[in-house]
Amino acid sequence: MTAPSPSPERKKQPMAPSPVVLVTGASSGIGRACVEAFLAQGARVVAAARRSDRLEDLRSQHGDAVLPVSLDVRDRAQVDEVLGSLPEGWSPVDVLVNNAGLARGKTPLHKDDPDDWDQMLDTNVRGLLNVSGAVLPGMVERGSGHVINIGSNAGREVYPGGTVYCATKAAVERITRGMRMDVLGSGVKISEVDPGMVETEFSEVRFHGDKEAAAAVYDGVTPLAAADIANVVTWVADQPPHVVIADVLVYPLDQAGSGKIARRK
Repeated sequence: MTAPSPSPERKKQPMAPSPVVLVTGASSGIGRACVEAFLAQGARVVAAARRSDRLEDLRSQHGDAVLPVSLDVRDRAQVDEVLGSLPEGWSPVDVLVNNAGLARGKTPLHKDDPDDWDQMLDTNVRGLLNVSGAVLPGMVERGSGHVINIGSNAGREVYPGGTVYCATKAAVERITRGMRMDVLGSGVKISEVDPGMVETEFSEVRFHGDKEAAAAVYDGVTPLAAADIANVVTWVADQPPHVVIADVLVYPLDQAGSGKIARRK
C-alpha cells in the first residue's frame, strides 16, 4: 500500500492587529468607561486627557494595551504634534471617540462668568474640531475609520442656566451631521451619542466643586452610569461595515428631557 503523500502545508495567515481607539477626556467618567469597554473587546486604546496621573493609573491596570497621552484638546498645536507622532503600532487610529467636554456654571446668561463660556466653547467645540482635524484626513485617505462624537440631550433642547452649554452641544450635533456629509463616499463612518443624565464628575465640575449642589442633581433619581454610555459607544462602533448608527439619544428611565425628571421621593 502506497504511503499517502504529505498534504501541502497551509500558509499561516498573519493575525490582524487589534484596532486602535483614541478616546479624549479619558481620565474619568464616560471617557474612562469607554477606555475600559474597548479594552474588554480587545482593542488597543490611546487614552488622552490633561490629568496624566489618572492616565498612568489606567496603564498600571491594563498594561501595554493602553497608551496614556497627556493632551489638552484646546491646544491645536499640541494636538497636531502629539497625534502626529504616536509611537509605532499606535497609528493609524481606527476609531476616534471625541468625548472631552464639560459644563461650567448654571446661571442666567447675564450673570454668567465669561471665563466659563470660554472653557465650554474651547473644549466642547474647538477641542472636538482640533482632534477631528488631526485624525480625520488619514481616515479619509485610507478609506476607513469611525468618528464617534459624544454630544448631549442638551444639544437638542435648551434649559434655563444652560444657554452656552446647550449651544456648544448643539454645535456638536451640527458638526457631526456636516462631517458625515463631508466624508460621504469615503468609507468613513460618523456617529453621535447623546446622553441624558449621567452620574459622573460632570455636575461637580459644573458647580465649581460644590459637592452638595452636584449631589442634588441626582436626588431621587437613578441616573445613567458612565458604563451605560460606554456600552452604547462600543455597540455603535461594532456595527457591520455598511451600517452607520447616525445618532443615539440615551435617557435614564425617569428622564424625558432636560428638566423633565420624575424624582421618586
